[in-house]
Amino acid sequence: MPEQSNDYRVVVFGAGGVGKSSLVLRFVKGTFRDTYIPTVEDTYRQVISCDKSVCTLQITDTTGSHQFPAMQRLSISKGHAFILVYSITSRQSLEELKPIYQQVLAIKGTVESIPIMLVGNKSDEMAQREVETKEGEAQATSWKCAFMETSAKTNSNVKELFQELLALEKKRDMSLSIDGKRSGKQKRADKLKGKCSIM
Repeated sequence: MPEQSNDYRVVVFGAGGVGKSSLVLRFVKGTFRDTYIPTVEDTYRQVISCDKSVCTLQITDTTGSHQFPAMQRLSISKGHAFILVYSITSRQSLEELKPIYQQVLAIKGTVESIPIMLVGNKSDEMAQREVETKEGEAQATSWKCAFMETSAKTNSNVKELFQELLALEKKRDMSLSIDGKRSGKQKRADKLKGKCSIM
């Protein structure tokens, strides 16, 4: 089946166990699981409305291991936007994002117009924090990307993360509706602007 050009592909990268799948599942299905199941690669689709037509938000949840470099390169080359996830409880997990960011830069040539979000997950585990918020912010500044701390477990900033990521896209006018309910006035304004929202 050929890929539709109106798919908007978001790729989620990060070390094993930082909560990539948990963030994606929390966003797409509203669920959270305590058990850790390593991912090879999963793709989730969320239908969003775009300029009075339908397009698909395609989220690729990648492996945390380095065993599949070809898959990683393919994901980067096909991706429109990137979420780089580390755990605030693991400094090592932030370090492991550096070569991934460099690879995005190498394959895309520039990150100026590409939506990238650096995400410090597990913000509910304050007692185990190894990476301070300001360190995450500083890393994001040096990478010219956005930054947010999230908790898939408590559902903190999860929808906001995807909403912010789409707001960074300058080539298309896209947004998610946080609560799924819009006032008539907002709906009309969105139609005029050609916004996208979750259906």
